[in-house]
Amino acid sequence: AAYLHNATDLGVADLLERPQDERSRLFTGQGRADWLAFLRSRFSETGTGVEAADLLLGSRIAPSRQLLAVAADEVQHREQFVLLDEQRAAYEHVLHAVTKARRNNTKTAVVVSGGPGSGKSVIALSLMGELARQGRTVVHATGSRSFTQTLRKVAAHRNPRVRKLFGYFNQFMEAEPNDLDCLILDEAHRIRRNSVQRYTPKHLRETARPQVEELLAAARVPVFLLDDHQVVRPGEMGTVHDITQAAEAAGIDVVHISLDDQFRCGGSEEYVQWVLRLLGLEPGGPVAWTGDGRMDVRVVDSPQQMEDQLRALEAEGFTSRITAGYCWPWGDPDKLGNLPRDVQIGHWARPWNLKGDRSVGGAPPSALWATDPAGFGQVGCIYTAQGFEYDHSGVIIGPDLVMREGRFVSVRAENRDPDFRNRTKVPDEHFDALVRNVYKVLLTRGMQSVRIFAVDPETQAALKRLVNQ
Repeated sequence: AAYLHNATDLGVADLLERPQDERSRLFTGQGRADWLAFLRSRFSETGTGVEAADLLLGSRIAPSRQLLAVAADEVQHREQFVLLDEQRAAYEHVLHAVTKARRNNTKTAVVVSGGPGSGKSVIALSLMGELARQGRTVVHATGSRSFTQTLRKVAAHRNPRVRKLFGYFNQFMEAEPNDLDCLILDEAHRIRRNSVQRYTPKHLRETARPQVEELLAAARVPVFLLDDHQVVRPGEMGTVHDITQAAEAAGIDVVHISLDDQFRCGGSEEYVQWVLRLLGLEPGGPVAWTGDGRMDVRVVDSPQQMEDQLRALEAEGFTSRITAGYCWPWGDPDKLGNLPRDVQIGHWARPWNLKGDRSVGGAPPSALWATDPAGFGQVGCIYTAQGFEYDHSGVIIGPDLVMREGRFVSVRAENRDPDFRNRTKVPDEHFDALVRNVYKVLLTRGMQSVRIFAVDPETQAALKRLVNQ
């Protein structure tokens, strides 16, 4: 028997079509549970090899190379990612649109939507590298300071010129129309109503257009990569509907490509759907998680247990982080550089990630919390976790989302996010949707496992009933 841990059924379809018997079996990463069942059927339950069999059955799979670990090579040297199915279709469609736009003086907007880990950022960096190698004018932009600064650090640490290829959504207020061949807008669900900020000059404030209009105008082929369920802040309006409507109003052809496959969370689409139903983002209500052989889901007894388990995994060479809902105060370091342990649950207390761009007390700046090894010592929030992935995730569900009578209910009074304070700008219904999206993002950062703890006792008990451990 052969186990192709990094293959998909579609990718090796020709091999799977060959006749198989009990002496010749083939399994892919999609069928890991079947592979384990096959192994169990071949192992004796007694004898000297029992311990070795248990070790093999419980062994970990070395994770695929993380996105940021290959970004530098992808942009500066050669193609690093293997694109699959819809990913390849989206990638090739954009390349064709760029060629067509230059040849025929046309303009096309491409919208690529997909859930966490479906490959949106893989497509973005693959396009970035290929178009740069072709000599096209291309810029990669996000609405996340953490994501862009990390990409700049990883992809451009030896080549300052590459830094200029990574920007922000709000830098196109004065851009010439169609100045770029392609503008790649990763995490496009973070597009804002407009690009005005504190330091925007008065003359630009007075003439500000919707940000999506600026982005559509800046390139012959603007590419929007997004997840409708990751809109987490007031003023964010990067949905498929919003972008399509704005493009059509400007007379721009729009192509929408949906990514159905799922590569984060152990490649477990079942887990992502479980999260969506758990949080009420998909109909049907919460259901029990019984395991699918891909994603390890656990409800832990305390934050201390969560931290201990994740620290042990860190010692084995894995990456892991703890995140939480924004339900605790967020103070500044003292004059000696000590971080206040604001996230306090019983006897356990840890600091939030830093707010600023400077390292303090050994903690990394906020933009690097998810990727710097020193980030493990602080609790991350939605603004530092969104857009990143790590092997193992710990999520603390705060008292702003509690389970009552089998459904999650938002509790606005328990949330401390300053962006959510204004009830006129953020009505209760909008807050409810945003806070659910926040936890959806936090629960889908881990590639191999997630450990969950809910501060509210009733919610914790309900989660334990749902997760078969």
